[in-house]
This record gives sequence, C-alpha cells and structure tokens, in this order.
Amino acid sequence: MSGQLKEVRNRIKSVQSTQQITKAMKMVSAAKLRRAQDAIIQMRPYSQKLQEMLSNIVSSVSGDVSMPLAEERITERVLMIAVTSDRGLCGAYNANVIKLTRQVINEKYPEQFKKGNVTILPIGKKGFEFFTKLGYNVVSDYWNIFSNLSFESVRGAAVYAQNAFLRKEYDRIELVYSQFRNAATQVFTAEAYLPIPKVEQKAGAKNVDFIYEPSMDELLLELMPKILNTQVYKAVLDANASEHGARMTSMDKASENAGEILKALKISYNRARQAAITTELTEIVSGAAALQG
Repeated sequence: MSGQLKEVRNRIKSVQSTQQITKAMKMVSAAKLRRAQDAIIQMRPYSQKLQEMLSNIVSSVSGDVSMPLAEERITERVLMIAVTSDRGLCGAYNANVIKLTRQVINEKYPEQFKKGNVTILPIGKKGFEFFTKLGYNVVSDYWNIFSNLSFESVRGAAVYAQNAFLRKEYDRIELVYSQFRNAATQVFTAEAYLPIPKVEQKAGAKNVDFIYEPSMDELLLELMPKILNTQVYKAVLDANASEHGARMTSMDKASENAGEILKALKISYNRARQAAITTELTEIVSGAAALQG
C-alpha cells in the first residue's frame, strides 16, 4: 500500500510541474500574441486595399500593356508557399496548414505532382522538416524567416517567387497560410499568388477607365512587386499571430486538463491513504484481541 501511495504522490508532483509549465507558456504566448495581433490588424486593411487595387488594374487594362506577372500560362510547374511555425505545442495548427497544402496539390495539381513538378517553399521549420522528410521538392533558403521576422526577410522569399515566375520556372504559385481571426479561431486559406488574379466583372458592369500618372507601364512596373511583397508579408504576419493564438489556447486547455487530472489523483491518493489507515487499525485491533484471548 505504501508503494501505491508513493506512486500516486509522484504522479501528482509530475502533473503539478507540467501544469506550471503550461501556465507559463500560456502567459508567454499571450504577451507575444498581443504584439503579433497589433501588427496584423494594422497591416491587413493596407494590404487588402493594395491587392484589390492591383487586381482591378490588371482586370481593366487593355491588351497592349505588358504584364509578365499577370501572364496566364499552361500549368506545368507549380510552387506552393506554405507558412507554418518554427515551434510546436500549438495544437493542430501546423498539421492543418500541411493538410491544406497537400489537399490543394491533390485536388488541383495531381498530374503535376505525379511528374514531380510541384515544389514547396516552406516558411517555418515545421513545414520544412515535414516536406523534406516526405521527399517533396523543397526550396530550403527561406524556412527560418521567423527567427528574424521583418519585411526585408520576407521580401527575399517573395522576390524569389516573382523572379522564378518571370523565368518561367513555375507557371502558377499559390500561398497557403492561416488567417488570424482571434485567439481561438484561425481560418486556413489557400490563395493564388501568381499570376495575379483578375477580378471577375459582374454582368452589365462597365469597365473602369483609370487615369494614370505617371504612365501605366511605369506605375505597374513600380507597384506590382511592392504589392506582391506586401501580400506575402501579410500572410506571414497572419500566420505569426495565428501560431501564438493557437499555442495560447492549447496551453490553456492543457492547464485545465492538468487540473482535472490532479483532482482525480488527489481523490485516488486520499482513498489509498484511508485504506492504508483502515488496514493498520484493523491489524492493531486484531493484535489486541489476540493478546486478550
């Protein structure tokens, strides 16, 4: 019985230590989430308006203007930019990003995948390790962006994707990431990156005739790369906030579960202790009765 009590005591100490760790990680994630949330909330309206403006311009220009980044080609080679995290312990966050990436490949590009023409550009250590382990074609230069998250570091990955598209190394590029809604909600999204998608004109709608200053060619040459860089940066900021939100939620749930386990263990410990006391009393009484007899 004493061995059983010692085992339960050890388990209680172990669960208490784990609970302290999960509570600490929750507090750290909450502090990081605040900064990450402020960054994406400030960035999102600007980025969305830029993307909307670019899509409208691409949709309304005539055929004379050269727009290599909006050129539609037969899809033979595909690049998937998958944004995961560097660390785990954030629930199913990384698994969901990877699952969506593979789902998009299986549904939209199965023939290209069979031919080995699908390449992954992972941003985040977890995605890099997973796709490398499974033998995918992986661009391994940009997975550690989160170690020094800044616009310049993200811009390197975006510029690589744009230059590779212009060199016709890839005919289509897609971006897979998690949109941040709140600490408990992330929306896993796959969106077209290149060629620049056009806005579908509604039936009966008139084409908008923009006035450009300076010329349209100069404006597009200057605007397109900047807007595309901003699009990737916004996705990375979204993913960063989503990661901390998912980890905070997971650690909060883990702390609650540890509390429930502690309650059950303490009940088991008290029952075992009472059983041991009862056994000892019974032995004392039996010994006393035997002496009297």
